[in-house]
Amino acid sequence: MKKLILILLVIPVLFACSRGDAITKSIEAQAIHDHERCHLCGMMITKYPGPKGQLHLKGEEIVPKFCSTRDMFNFSLQAENQRQISALMVHDMSATEWAHPDDKYFIDATQAWYVYGTSRKAVMGPAVASFATEEGAVQFAKEFGGAVLGYEQITLELLAGG
Repeated sequence: MKKLILILLVIPVLFACSRGDAITKSIEAQAIHDHERCHLCGMMITKYPGPKGQLHLKGEEIVPKFCSTRDMFNFSLQAENQRQISALMVHDMSATEWAHPDDKYFIDATQAWYVYGTSRKAVMGPAVASFATEEGAVQFAKEFGGAVLGYEQITLELLAGG
């Protein structure tokens, strides 16, 4: 009986410890280096203008990087990939230049705002320009055209139409 009580007391402690480790582990964007290739299409990532993307996979050290936010979404929105992803990152284009986005301006893609259908060109079709704030996206859309969308509005159907 004493062993049973001891086991019942230890189990909650084990769960608390493992849950705490998961919460404190922060996910940070990684720099994209000159010779890295897009995880989806194989193109050189830094050779082209516009926002880039990267994602973090559950339990993996590898960080797939993409030559465009469009390619990142085309990969991440596929049903077989969605459950493997722990974080998505995109450039905040209101904080960095279009021609050569600076990797210190990566933001959480799920909290970002997007402009789709802009006249600004990126690689692999119409740009999906990413911004940290709705105001940044609206200002960009006024200047370069396109529709302002939230993260949940970016779909495979939308991307296939452009």
